[in-house]
Amino acid sequence: MPEARETQGGLGGFLRRSGYVRKWLILGVTIGVIAGLGAVVFYLALDYTGRFLLGYLGGYDIPKPAGDGDDAGSPGFDRPWAIPLITFGGALLSAWLVATFAPEAEGHGTDDAIEAVHTDPRGIRGRAIVVKTIASALTIGSGGSGGREGPAAHISAGFGSLLTRWLDLDDEDGRLAVSLGIGAGIGAIFGAPLGGAVLAASIVYREDFDYRALVPGFITSATAYAVLGSILGFDPLFGSLAADYRFEHPADLGWFVVLGVAAAAVGWLYARVFYGTAALTAKLPGNKIVKPAVGGLAVGLLALAIPQVLASGYGWAQKAADTDTLMTIPLWIVLLMPFAKIVATSLSIGTGGSGGIFGPGVVIGAFVGAALWRLGEALGIPGLPDTPAVFVVVGMMACFGSVAHAPLAVMIMVAEMTGSFTVIPGAMVAVGIACLVISRTNVSIYRAQRLDRNSA
Repeated sequence: MPEARETQGGLGGFLRRSGYVRKWLILGVTIGVIAGLGAVVFYLALDYTGRFLLGYLGGYDIPKPAGDGDDAGSPGFDRPWAIPLITFGGALLSAWLVATFAPEAEGHGTDDAIEAVHTDPRGIRGRAIVVKTIASALTIGSGGSGGREGPAAHISAGFGSLLTRWLDLDDEDGRLAVSLGIGAGIGAIFGAPLGGAVLAASIVYREDFDYRALVPGFITSATAYAVLGSILGFDPLFGSLAADYRFEHPADLGWFVVLGVAAAAVGWLYARVFYGTAALTAKLPGNKIVKPAVGGLAVGLLALAIPQVLASGYGWAQKAADTDTLMTIPLWIVLLMPFAKIVATSLSIGTGGSGGIFGPGVVIGAFVGAALWRLGEALGIPGLPDTPAVFVVVGMMACFGSVAHAPLAVMIMVAEMTGSFTVIPGAMVAVGIACLVISRTNVSIYRAQRLDRNSA
């Protein structure tokens, strides 16, 4: 043990004596490698858990987007009675693991990582990383409505915290290491390295930008993406949804103004309902194992009417971007889907389950765009784009980018995830309008964010 401490102290001392470039090359690549490997482990754990619980036990295959295999999924439930039982059982086991071994792994996890940046970059326990991985795989794999970015961010941010303790980095370097972990984990799991790097610099503040995290973030996120891609592939999560779209008609901006306002309203509702559910859950009788399990049961029952709410929903977002598949979904489901997904995510994660809220936010935004297109198509409004893809992509950007107070990062990430940089001119209007609307409120989907660096 003394020799190990001397080695650790020697390495930490070497880094503390190093200049900026050498220090962050070493730390950036190291955090990136672990973030990429952690994202791979969680992705595989989630995939196999979903295949067994929903696929084998429930007889239902969730649709998958292009980057996850492009599986159309099951046409319906073979054993509908099993779905609520599986969502209940998965949530129950997940909640038991969290309550027994790492209570801090409850919820979406990103807020805990952001809080560590602001208060204690050494404070994320290694045990919480392991529990978060398993618990989130159980929650989402059993059909709970959650995203995979929160656990991925928690894993890599936790490793940044571990490095801070192990190498005895000072607080400023430790905060930066945890921030880089957040961005690299999310960027890797979504296959969006540039967006992940920008996210590392913007997600910890509502109205500010940590420029110190940007350049190291390039190295960390690119490394994480390279590691994950070399194992799982480099295809964008949603393939190329709106690659053929070209902004050629200034009149199209009117559509994006409407979409921006609608996305902001739904994003605001998402945050309010999610945290309202969390506050109400805390007041209800029952312990921290029972409440998420009841929430899981409710999600399973809701899914019998609207199957699209199950799990992450990325495959359904892909279907919503294609005219042929979108038109096969009943109009009432398309219109209700943003609100149903908000309810399902609040019941799954807001009650104390484990999973991310970024992914559901993207799906909610996708269906805001799809609903606007379907309404325009049904009413025969002239000037509507030929396919819903552009509205779906921009809806993703505007809805979550505004309520997360990270518009640039989310815009870049969604463009990378969808191979749709051609939508940027219209997206800038929609995202800008959505952010201006949200800025008039005090709402954020990440409550651990500080206003700016002066208030951190």
